[in-house]
Amino acid sequence: MTHAERLARLRLIRTPHVGPVSWHQLMLRFGSGVAALEALPDLALRGGAGKARIATAEIAEHEIERVAALGARHIFSDEEEYSPLLREVEGAPPVIVVRGDTAMLRRPCVAIVGARNASAVACRFARQLAADLAERGVTVVSGLARGVDTAAHIGAMGGSTVGVIASGIDIAFPPENAALQEKIASDQLLIAEQPPGAEPLARHFPSRNRIIAGLAHGTVVIEAAPKSGSLITARRAGDYGREVMAVPGSPLDPRAQGCNQLIREGATLVQTADDILDAVGPIDRRMVREPVHSFVAAPMAEPADGERRALVDLLGPTPVAVDELVRQSGQDPAAVQLVLLELELAGRIERHAGAKISLL
Repeated sequence: MTHAERLARLRLIRTPHVGPVSWHQLMLRFGSGVAALEALPDLALRGGAGKARIATAEIAEHEIERVAALGARHIFSDEEEYSPLLREVEGAPPVIVVRGDTAMLRRPCVAIVGARNASAVACRFARQLAADLAERGVTVVSGLARGVDTAAHIGAMGGSTVGVIASGIDIAFPPENAALQEKIASDQLLIAEQPPGAEPLARHFPSRNRIIAGLAHGTVVIEAAPKSGSLITARRAGDYGREVMAVPGSPLDPRAQGCNQLIREGATLVQTADDILDAVGPIDRRMVREPVHSFVAAPMAEPADGERRALVDLLGPTPVAVDELVRQSGQDPAAVQLVLLELELAGRIERHAGAKISLL
């Protein structure tokens, strides 16, 4: 990949209103980041926006230089080093920033997540479980949060572990995990979706959770409140067709309610590393696509103005599935996707999990 193409792709994803889904659609439509950038102003205009605010080349160049200075690198979704499992996820990050050895993503991966205010027993169990998995050649993935995440990383340090953070690659959060994060970056693998310098804002954590779930063959939850981020990760794993596992806890402990709820809903009850390996099993290689080494431009049908208006009339503040829009509009699916892409670039719609759309 040329430097100009890498620069264009990075500018594209750093442009306002271009998310992971729209980035991939642009790449598939135009075949390259350079061509997609050139088409962006016209697409945004047709979506109802004024002048498109495209990330400048200077911003992208500065990020590339900063990432290199930190000893990290960008990996795009069609490159060999990118996780083959993460590539399968809807809305997979177009680019990630990594420090460390990406070879451990080719091993079986299991995510371990749980409460930040976990009990001492839960932390000890997470540490031992991660150590047992690492000893069996499994890469343990977690989010470097307090509590269970920290214990899992420490337990797996003798083997392989991957830390996924909600900030830039240069920001440690929580601050007390700065030394652990640096050790993971130096000896293991650290992954960030946000550019360097980005603070860990609340909206970044659900995005981080989808990466954790997407990297792993299965997700284990150890202590979690009913509406916690750990349960979001587990539900994402279920959406992706991955194994969801939970460690049962006492009904008297509020921190166990989320795990017990998951088990009630069909998650696999696990108590040992052997339980996890039995539940996950080997992944059939036919289920994982090989990396796409180049995007090929695929022309889409151009909808008429009346068709655009009819589609917008079907949208509202309540999220609706794209498939339902295709069904109700009677329009070609490619044409529907093009109109939605234009609307997103204009900042008029929001994408939700489960391929749903709402009007802003």
